Amino acid sequence: MLPETMLTAAPPRSAVRIEGLGKSFGQAVALQGINLNIVAGEFLSVVGPSGCGKTTLLRILAGLESASEGRVTIDGEPIAEARRKQEIGIAFQRAALVPWRTALRNVELTLEICKREAALAPKHLLREFGLGDFLYHYPHQLSGGMQQRVSIAAAMVHHPRLLLLDEPFGALDELTREALWDWLAKLLAVTHQTAILVTHNVEEAVALSDRIVILSARPGRIDQILEVSLPRPRSGRLDEAFTREVLRARSALYSAIDPDERAAK
Repeated sequence: MLPETMLTAAPPRSAVRIEGLGKSFGQAVALQGINLNIVAGEFLSVVGPSGCGKTTLLRILAGLESASEGRVTIDGEPIAEARRKQEIGIAFQRAALVPWRTALRNVELTLEICKREAALAPKHLLREFGLGDFLYHYPHQLSGGMQQRVSIAAAMVHHPRLLLLDEPFGALDELTREALWDWLAKLLAVTHQTAILVTHNVEEAVALSDRIVILSARPGRIDQILEVSLPRPRSGRLDEAFTREVLRARSALYSAIDPDERAAK
């Protein structure tokens, strides 16, 4: 477990409220009628078929896309205000690192952009990420998993209230990916940040989430919301209970993709 002493600020609080959210690109409707409340400190995963608007939803929450209708607030504030205060951190599928900066300097770049002191000490954070021997290595000297750790560290070093993760482990091999699931779960147990993960991987969603939102095929609507009641830590992915939760989530996803299959049951 990561030590509490790594924090120099109080745990952030972030309740996210999504009301009647819709997004269209011309005549194409990507998202429709999204209503969702996310409690402070919750880990929420969003899964659904390709093209259902998962990443579009995340980009709206990040303030990178505007909604066509509805509203989103973080602790009652508009997304634009939370973004102005640098209260949103985001990590993408491929690590967005500056190639001429070391791992440490990439993490410090967030603080330079935000113009604030670290809530999580960059060196300490990277050491807890297992990168203590790689602080001064450049991105091309790091493995894919290491680069993703640096990218996530850069997204959370300023201790944002909301952490957004857009398939950050999708390009990694299976063993590295599963190791990072355990690592991220332990990290968030200490930092208490609210996190929203977009993923195609049902097992990943079950391993990390408090709740899983299943989106329907385009236009993306909330088809089901599943609560994951497994105790933490969830390292026993061969356990019968874990397998049962994965099968339940996968069945819900298949039903969202093919409503006719659900009607036939």
